[in-house]
Amino acid sequence: MPELPEVETVVRTLEHQIQNQKIKAIELFWPKVIEGDPKVFQRKLIGQRFQTFSRRGKYLLFGMDDCVLVVHLRMEGKFFLQMPTAPRNKHIHICFLLSNGLELRYQDTRKFGRMQVVPKDTDFAHFHDLGPEPFSDAFTAEYIHQYRKGKRLPVKSLLLDQSFVAGIGNIYADEILAACHIRPGRSCARLTRKNEEDIVEETRRILKAAIAAGGTTIRSYTSSLGVTGRFQLSCIVHGLKVCPQCGSEIKVKWIGGRSSYYCPQCQKV
Repeated sequence: MPELPEVETVVRTLEHQIQNQKIKAIELFWPKVIEGDPKVFQRKLIGQRFQTFSRRGKYLLFGMDDCVLVVHLRMEGKFFLQMPTAPRNKHIHICFLLSNGLELRYQDTRKFGRMQVVPKDTDFAHFHDLGPEPFSDAFTAEYIHQYRKGKRLPVKSLLLDQSFVAGIGNIYADEILAACHIRPGRSCARLTRKNEEDIVEETRRILKAAIAAGGTTIRSYTSSLGVTGRFQLSCIVHGLKVCPQCGSEIKVKWIGGRSSYYCPQCQKV
């Protein structure tokens, strides 16, 4: 699933490509991609221009003239900018015809992605109960300390909880914990203050590096318009068989239904 760096890459790429473009028409081939009435969705967006481009957690936020288009890519959602005459495959579910004559096409092989139109004044600070952004001033060691009080869930599950911090997914959670020398299965009740400080520092460092590299490409995911992430070249545990730091065999443990990669030597109990 695209995580914060991939979503940020998509947002910035599309900002460069379609800012100020007007939606002239919308063709919808899979209505279930739309949250709410598809006809209302089309009516509200046709004639609107793409004005602003931002992100909240893993959500893409396109500020239009009179509303906001919210998109969640889920597992394999992708955007492509193509000529209307270019062939469409069966996984293209919605096409926005733009004023420059190109089509912004949304492709999703698994059909998990969703779009919705919300009012311009929507409170995105509390949107879908999302926690603070990793780069915000609210995400501190003290915040982690207070949030985890009374909880005994694995620290990996804590990082994946979007109401705790927004935007971190499976890949980056593994990388953050590896950089902090914390095993993913450790109870969050056993985190020290040093652990909490390290989590804040490494989360920001790793996500910043991943954004600079264009995100991580795993399996079939590409960010947008041919932009492919390169951060996978810097991973130190996720998807690897051998630890690049000590040479030990990388172990995989299932935590909360997700595969969790760790080095038993570098991330000692």
